[in-house]
Amino acid sequence: VQLQASGGGLVQAGGSLRLSCAASGSIFNFDGMDWYRQAPGKEREFVAAITSGGSANYAESVKGRFTISRDSAENTWNLQMSNLKPEDTAVYYCSYSDYENDYWGQGTLVTVSS
Repeated sequence: VQLQASGGGLVQAGGSLRLSCAASGSIFNFDGMDWYRQAPGKEREFVAAITSGGSANYAESVKGRFTISRDSAENTWNLQMSNLKPEDTAVYYCSYSDYENDYWGQGTLVTVSS
């Protein structure tokens, strides 16, 4: 399994970005698609996850501002980020778990200027 994250960039506070994760290989666990982020000097933290039924879970810090979605046919999942804040600045990683292994994309940098 390989994951390719894209869509990061520089945006002003209050702006929006859409991240995408394209997966290749054997993708069958549609409960295992997540987004994490790691800010400078901090540990990696959970951001959002989407279940096979389409339900979403979010970190408290992004609720109401971020939306995770999935295109199962394309094995991609996205993170729409709105009302971005400087504290959202981080490298964002998509993650996939197939019950036995965890796979990570290379990360895409999001920088939010104040």
